[in-house]
Amino acid sequence: MAESRATDLLKKVRKIEIRTRALSHQVFAGEYHSAFKGRGMAFSEVREYQYGDDVRNMDWNVTARLRAPYVKVFEEEREMTVVLLVDVSRSGAFGTRVQTKRDMLAEIAAVLSFSAILNNDKVGALLFSDKVELFIPPKKGRSHLLHIIRELLEFQPVSGGTDIGEALRFLTNALKKKCTAFLLSDMLDADASGALRYEDALKVAAGRHDLSVIKVWDPREKEIPSVGVIHVADPETGADAWVDTSRRRVRRAYSDWFARVGENERKLFNRYRIDHVDIATDEDYVKGLMGFFKNR
Repeated sequence: MAESRATDLLKKVRKIEIRTRALSHQVFAGEYHSAFKGRGMAFSEVREYQYGDDVRNMDWNVTARLRAPYVKVFEEEREMTVVLLVDVSRSGAFGTRVQTKRDMLAEIAAVLSFSAILNNDKVGALLFSDKVELFIPPKKGRSHLLHIIRELLEFQPVSGGTDIGEALRFLTNALKKKCTAFLLSDMLDADASGALRYEDALKVAAGRHDLSVIKVWDPREKEIPSVGVIHVADPETGADAWVDTSRRRVRRAYSDWFARVGENERKLFNRYRIDHVDIATDEDYVKGLMGFFKNR
């Protein structure tokens, strides 16, 4: 049994590696390279002053020593540290069309990982539910990348809830230097009124890191169909109830809540200037990511 499961896992890893590596090479490499510029400017060399050089870059020590004006030359730091914050809570198991939310999140995370590796960046992963389930520190290399993909595909969380704020606080505390962080989640972390629970942590993390949000959702989550009395259960809390879906007021209350959560997200991301994209499980995520890269 264990041997069969290991074989199946290797097949899954190989399949997703072939698909996502091809996408990264053929589609995303250039867009990723253009969208994410690196942490800043690094010192390269000193050369003699030329007409038009910025005097703020003068190297006064060299100028005094050689008795001629010299300036410092800087170049863009291309190497980045990329961290993927991936939601592995139980709500990710939902999916009514092509695939589950978690499967799509895993594939998008793999594409981003391969794109980062092609850009010679370090990649790390933080898998979270209502707590940090696993943290893989950023490193380079194919074996490290495949380790991340294996965990994305097979990791079984201890807890089932969602606490986005906890994941963001961990990121802020664990990485002191600025990194490029992708938060991949269905973003269902709101109270009964639709208020988001993670605003404070998001504000702090976005102030320290280059944070982007990739939201994956399922079309069936927008509204409840009228199918009579049904038994529903929350996969994260275990709470259950009987609901009469034939009542218009019940259906409207839910669809209004879902829309309110989405509107609060958009306002929050705009307030803190966080790049974000919404991708449905029945959509081609390639188109969504390409648009996201180009809009940065």
